[in-house]
Amino acid sequence: MCAVNGSRKAAEIRKLVLDMIFHAGSGHIGGSLSAAEILVSLYYGTMRVDPTNPTWPERDRFILSKGHSVEVYYAVLADLGFFPREELDTFCQFGSRLIGHTNTKVPGVEHNTGSLGHGLSVGMGMALGAKRAHSLSRVFVLMGDGELTEGSVWEAAMAAAHYKLDNLTAIIDRNGLQISGPTENVMQLEPLADKWRAFGWHVTEVSGHDFDELVAALNAEKLGKPHLVLAKTTKGKGISFIENQAHWHHGVPSEEQYLQAKAELEAQWEEASGVGAGIRSN
Repeated sequence: MCAVNGSRKAAEIRKLVLDMIFHAGSGHIGGSLSAAEILVSLYYGTMRVDPTNPTWPERDRFILSKGHSVEVYYAVLADLGFFPREELDTFCQFGSRLIGHTNTKVPGVEHNTGSLGHGLSVGMGMALGAKRAHSLSRVFVLMGDGELTEGSVWEAAMAAAHYKLDNLTAIIDRNGLQISGPTENVMQLEPLADKWRAFGWHVTEVSGHDFDELVAALNAEKLGKPHLVLAKTTKGKGISFIENQAHWHHGVPSEEQYLQAKAELEAQWEEASGVGAGIRSN
């Protein structure tokens, strides 16, 4: 865990995601962009991990349940030094371990995911195991809102509350869109926060693009209950022509679009860095 300028780091991670997907010619761009601040808040402001010792027994665990948004995960792990940043250039290339869903051959990845709806069950099991081993390890699970229609999510939610797993935090990337369109048209989820409270969880609602709000929620005392952070986000955040567009769930920008997106993200990075005003923050 280290102190960073969260907005600047998120813009930097988004640039890496854009480069990966454009050069690979494949990728889930919308959900990766929406989750940038969430991953930055976890890895730079919350979790205890050691890139030089990825299997450290007392590390905190992270499960990316929405495993198709792996680009943002790989970008963060590479930026932290779990593996060389240059390896990002091999994303989705033949023979690369950086495949299109999470892969435990990659240092720092705890579990293979991609079949949606199972991440919380895995995280719940890890948290229960840590409790029984009297470990201080915490478990964090990031879910997409579209996968909440899977019954296994709610079975895990019920079990986590039953076992009082206050070492478990689930985060929902609530961008309101899935591959088929708006989540509320596909299968109504609201009132979502009330449902999790009814299952026995402590619920915090935050802006999913506010680093300080996210870090405060992720580090909050859990009070004997599992914790659900409901993070309101924008699908495709940071790139104007991708934001709030369901068809950009998966997609590759053209060269013209790539250059426009790169310029937009560079401007956001400069603004967050205070470059125009001559300000440099850590």
